[in-house]
Amino acid sequence: MSYVFAVTRHDSHFYDAAWYELESDEVASGHGFTDPFVALREPDAPVEPSAQHPPLTVFVLAPVAWVTGESALAMRLAMAALGAITVGMLGILGREIANDTTGFVAAVIAALYPFLWVNDGLLMSETLCALTITLCIYFAYRFSNRPTLGRAAILGVLCGIAALARTELILLVPLFGIWFLVARNRVMRAVRWRAFGALVAGAALMTMPWVAYNLARFDEPTFLSTNDGVALLGSNCAAVYSGSAIGGTNLTPGVCLPRVPPRGDDSVEARVYREKALSYIGRHEVRFPVVLAARVGRTWGLFRPQDELPAGEGEGRARWITTLGLIWYYPLTLLALGGAVVLHRRGVALWPLMTGPVIVVVSAVVSFGKMRFRVPAEPALVLLAAVAVAVLCARVALGRRSHVCSSSSAKTPRASRHGLHRPPTENARCVDHKARLARGVFAIRQRFT
Repeated sequence: MSYVFAVTRHDSHFYDAAWYELESDEVASGHGFTDPFVALREPDAPVEPSAQHPPLTVFVLAPVAWVTGESALAMRLAMAALGAITVGMLGILGREIANDTTGFVAAVIAALYPFLWVNDGLLMSETLCALTITLCIYFAYRFSNRPTLGRAAILGVLCGIAALARTELILLVPLFGIWFLVARNRVMRAVRWRAFGALVAGAALMTMPWVAYNLARFDEPTFLSTNDGVALLGSNCAAVYSGSAIGGTNLTPGVCLPRVPPRGDDSVEARVYREKALSYIGRHEVRFPVVLAARVGRTWGLFRPQDELPAGEGEGRARWITTLGLIWYYPLTLLALGGAVVLHRRGVALWPLMTGPVIVVVSAVVSFGKMRFRVPAEPALVLLAAVAVAVLCARVALGRRSHVCSSSSAKTPRASRHGLHRPPTENARCVDHKARLARGVFAIRQRFT
């Protein structure tokens, strides 16, 4: 909330947040999903359908706009509240896959990690992306613990909702479906095909109304959004295939995109841009793998991360926030790798946590590299890092306790000359502590075996 009042409420940059805000106002006013920029340019022009982004963010913001008289501040506060729910869910998920300590650490990291909370003050889809993918991972583990068709269907519904937040999250359905089919868990294997069907049915239930609505109103077949054309053409041209901008995007008219867009609605424009982008890729097949590597490197902060500082400013992210995020990100990633090793050794399925990183890589390959697009992987990074931190804290506590016990044992006299021992109060405490610790370790091992 402080971040909203102190920083983002003064944001005046023009980027995707403008579309989300204006489109929410349009829906709140009863105009439906129409192009909000047409009304700004030509108030008397006929309305045009719009699906530049999937609808979930607008569905969430439109009621707030209607109640508050289209207050941008109220919308930002609503997104911040959703970010707080994500923090809580990451804590619950950490407890689900490990223990209470991991859950607490995950919630603390999520609350402090800049690349998560920076999204919550902006009117963008990233906040809902983080929340929905966290819910999907949680219910995936719930399904793994007790595989039922009902839980598979709930997971499918959540995957469908996630796809309505960001288009690439539709990949959650095949990724979880593959996990159902190849899982080693005997109980999961017994219901794998029926669970797969329930998963797909749940996702279709949530996405098909929006898909049918788009198919009925656009000139060209449109499913979740029309933004793919701009993303493809903006990232497949000479300006971003070499030089310092390689692997990025350029949406300036006359550079990658034409100065005058093609005639027709958004779906026609998307089709024309797709065709031009695919044609350009076909003519530069030799260069294409290098560009793909640059895109993935940019997204994961491995290639020219300094470019995110000015780019982030253009999307409402102050330089100091991006810098702070980078300072957090690299150690967090190293801890996450350690956490993955810990969970693997404990026998915990890593597949649900890997869905986000896989989607991030696929998205970068298809479109362009940008750290903001790493949001689907951020909850997994936080959780895995929390596992590693919890293990390190437990080892430090054990080492300190063992040192105290060893010191107290050395100072305790063996016996008096009458053969009577002094009351071994401290030794008894140490023995009791070691016994409790051993029981705790045994319980953890039992849980994960």
